[in-house]
Amino acid sequence: MAIISEVFPPKPKFKPESDIPDLSGKVVIVTGGNTGIGKQTIQVLLSKNAKVYMAARSKAKAEAAIAELKTATGKDALFLQLDLADLDSITKSANEFMSKEPALHILFNNGGVMIPPLEQLTADGYDLQFGTNVLGHAHFTLCLLPALRQGVKSSSDGKARVVNTSSNGADLVNKIEFDALRDGAKRQKVGRVDLYNQSKLGNVVFSNELAKRYASEGIISHSLNPGAIKTDLQRHAPSLLVRIFGWMLHPVEFGALTQLWVGTSPETIKTNGGYFIPWARVGNTPKGALNSEVGPKLWNWIEEQRKGHL
Repeated sequence: MAIISEVFPPKPKFKPESDIPDLSGKVVIVTGGNTGIGKQTIQVLLSKNAKVYMAARSKAKAEAAIAELKTATGKDALFLQLDLADLDSITKSANEFMSKEPALHILFNNGGVMIPPLEQLTADGYDLQFGTNVLGHAHFTLCLLPALRQGVKSSSDGKARVVNTSSNGADLVNKIEFDALRDGAKRQKVGRVDLYNQSKLGNVVFSNELAKRYASEGIISHSLNPGAIKTDLQRHAPSLLVRIFGWMLHPVEFGALTQLWVGTSPETIKTNGGYFIPWARVGNTPKGALNSEVGPKLWNWIEEQRKGHL
């Protein structure tokens, strides 16, 4: 089964130290960058001379992570306040970034939540997982379009990249239950695990639709499964589940490999709208994202929710 190959991938061929080009002059945002895969991603990007903004909710946690990265790389990441569970906060964050930087070359939509308590919702009343993982990132991305367009103009390859972190959970559901995206009987019935899985499918669907709509402007979009990685993303997972599956989890250094490859490699420019799997391999798009109607439906839903928050 393909999913087995993603949980237990072959030895990586991609080596960030030698395979990532010098990124001097590139401006990058990594959401959820104060911990886990995001933090590791920033560490590598800093080592390659990129200017990196760590977009995170907690200033204290971000500043601690920035200090650790300074020790590891000698370079300073920059803090950008971002609460992905609050649409107005997201608008403010994007505007703050664009007041400092004319161009954005690479956006890593890396942050997210995984199976939190069911009663937790976003500030705007959405399911916390879909509202953060999908709607929050989509709103942030679309708010940043002016900067991404400028990134296209100032990139030597004429491209700006959006990298959307999904997971193999995208393969475990076949559709997005749109009537479960706000609280109600349907959301309660779907349950925490499949609410997470459908948010990861939503990441892929959004990524693909973004790729279709903005390819002509030089903005390319990819999605990926980073692999089964040990991070604090699992903090809300049932302890029994963690004990059973914990042995399958890989160190965080491996988790950054695929998105670093997708975000920096000349190869992946040619596969706009692609889906990638560990470690730095081309994968098959999850079946639920292949439905020709789901992309426009999700896009229209996202645009409707953004009204009043621009």
